[in-house]
Amino acid sequence: MKTPIISPSLLSANFANLQADLDVINRSEADWLHIDIMDGVFVPNISFGFPVLKYVAQLSQKPLDVHLMIVQPEKFIPEVKALGAMMMNVHYEACPHLHRVIQQIKDAGMKAGVTLNPATPVSLLADIITDVDMILLMSVNPGFGGQEFIPHTLDKIRELRSLIERTGSHALIEVDGGVNLETGKALVDAGADVLVAGSFVFGAPDMIERVGQLKRL
Repeated sequence: MKTPIISPSLLSANFANLQADLDVINRSEADWLHIDIMDGVFVPNISFGFPVLKYVAQLSQKPLDVHLMIVQPEKFIPEVKALGAMMMNVHYEACPHLHRVIQQIKDAGMKAGVTLNPATPVSLLADIITDVDMILLMSVNPGFGGQEFIPHTLDKIRELRSLIERTGSHALIEVDGGVNLETGKALVDAGADVLVAGSFVFGAPDMIERVGQLKRL
């Protein structure tokens, strides 16, 4: 059984004491740090902007997995690149010219990810699946943490895994929303490579132990 990549979501950290939480994540077995950027337009919430994230990037020892839940995400490719981000993830639903945006992200020297909302079918990825490095499936509706996991996500993972294998794509499958030990095990068994966990990690009494539990699903 493969070991999942764990990407704790900064959205659930203590914003009044980010440095302390980041220090713990740095000492944990977490592989990446997941950063959700929200604009209050594409999703009904606002998270943090680049002035804050500049300092997060300086403090984090983990590769940055940046997820833009915003309209016209391509406008911010230079800012995401300036953070030193490893991955820039944009929503299928926010990019009418998705192939162009994927190429722009790669031209900037980052890996390119594409996110699907819960109601967006996997079949829409057929024409770009070999161009992307990762697909993020939202297992909750984007915009807020702490939501209940949508079980249909497991079927979408299996369908996506089949598409990846059929086309020879090397894309990873990432899942975000409602991840805990039970859902995480089901997600990995279904074919997920990367688990994003927010409140389940940052709300744990021992965050280091909690990340370790997810690594050993």
